[in-house]
Amino acid sequence: MSQPTSPALTQQVALQCLDARGRSIDLPAVLGYYPEDPWAVEVTFGKPGETVRWLIGRDLLLEGMTDPAGEGDVQLWPSIDEYGRAAVVIELRSPHGRLVTQLPTRDLGSFLARTLVLVPEGSERIDVDLMVDVLTRSEA
Repeated sequence: MSQPTSPALTQQVALQCLDARGRSIDLPAVLGYYPEDPWAVEVTFGKPGETVRWLIGRDLLLEGMTDPAGEGDVQLWPSIDEYGRAAVVIELRSPHGRLVTQLPTRDLGSFLARTLVLVPEGSERIDVDLMVDVLTRSEA
């Protein structure tokens, strides 16, 4: 389902990846959070006009900061980056390829803390009327 509004929270981050020669490169990305879909965090990256968007469960990201989490298309685990700082490895798989990247735990943690202020864990709700409106608009 496409998001009905702009994200209430966004944060620009740099996903650290390895290029074909094994060199570390930064991939600019934006984390987005929609209270209308309180269980998911949107990760958007890529060139303008060629962006890739992944929705990852907020609970999965929270767990991945301290323990291995996820199965299948999205897997996360805590790690240490090349500078000795805490990081979260995020592995994304699709039929078109695989991306393994890492994000400083500090950056992910500060973003998730802001989402938890906006919608605390356990208080997540979906606006059913809005969901029906979005679904019926997309079918028209």
